[in-house]
Amino acid sequence: MKIAVVGATGLVGGEILEVLAERNFQFDELLLVASERSVGKKMTFKGKEYEVIGLAKAVELKPDYAIFSAGGSTSLEWAPKFAAAGSTVIDNSSAWRMSPDHKLIVPEINASSLTAEDKIIANPNCSTIQMVVALGPLHSKYKIKRIVVSTYQSVTGSGKAAVDQMMNERNGIEGDMAYPHKIDMNALPHIDVFLDNGYTKEEMKMVNETKKIFGDDSIRITSTTVRIPTVGGHSEAVNVEFENDFDLEELRGVLENAEGVIVQDDPKNNLYPMPLTAHKKDAVFVGRLRRDESQPNTLNMWIVADNLRKGAATNAVQIAEYLSKNS
Repeated sequence: MKIAVVGATGLVGGEILEVLAERNFQFDELLLVASERSVGKKMTFKGKEYEVIGLAKAVELKPDYAIFSAGGSTSLEWAPKFAAAGSTVIDNSSAWRMSPDHKLIVPEINASSLTAEDKIIANPNCSTIQMVVALGPLHSKYKIKRIVVSTYQSVTGSGKAAVDQMMNERNGIEGDMAYPHKIDMNALPHIDVFLDNGYTKEEMKMVNETKKIFGDDSIRITSTTVRIPTVGGHSEAVNVEFENDFDLEELRGVLENAEGVIVQDDPKNNLYPMPLTAHKKDAVFVGRLRRDESQPNTLNMWIVADNLRKGAATNAVQIAEYLSKNS
């Protein structure tokens, strides 16, 4: 078993390596891959030193799995080359997500659709992943009609430059700006670029990816995504209308038994999901479960997950785990 991490020197690449170590993913050879400017750099994994190699060299070495976290343009150029060499690519960028020829996978929801022919597999957007993990078992039982979601997303979703901007602002240091405005002590209703319909690309990702993962275009979805000055995870306020009515305690039980979900819902004791407590965790945390009193068959819920973990690295590693167990 030979595994490559493409983009190993980046924020998500580092998280992928942590997840591989924590989950004790079994392999015989590890390839740490990055752009030419990082080739030759030394990195340590589980006490062993590795030298970073370039993409062309990695293709020649034909890894069984190549987990990509190197941006969309790199994925579009290099994922087909790895696939042609026989590797299975698991890609964290948006490059292949909405391609009709490629599957968009959250293991708890739709890993069973994967076959040996799937050589490029897309990892969904971080905010989409945590929402569908929580909603998947509810969709199976009550059938979702409509989702209204507002997100409160960590600066880590924009990479190291955004974290640096926030910390510089917090410490009164002049520095480069990752955002068009100050982020510390602020909230930006602006994630990714604005589209002609007035929504951002991030908002439309949540709409389109959710329908694709569930295989259900009948679900109506609207989204507002907001960047806030936190690290540790993304939070989402989700209002979901079902075809069928639900008993709240029964619904709570469905979530408590759902794979990858931890229910934290004891508001009387101030227990609810928060980015601070989701940080470095692989689960999706759900709380503030309550009926929408303004219309029937509708639930309000609060969903939090570490966007670098389940929202990116963990989901990709779980796909590799599923494939290696079922190959």
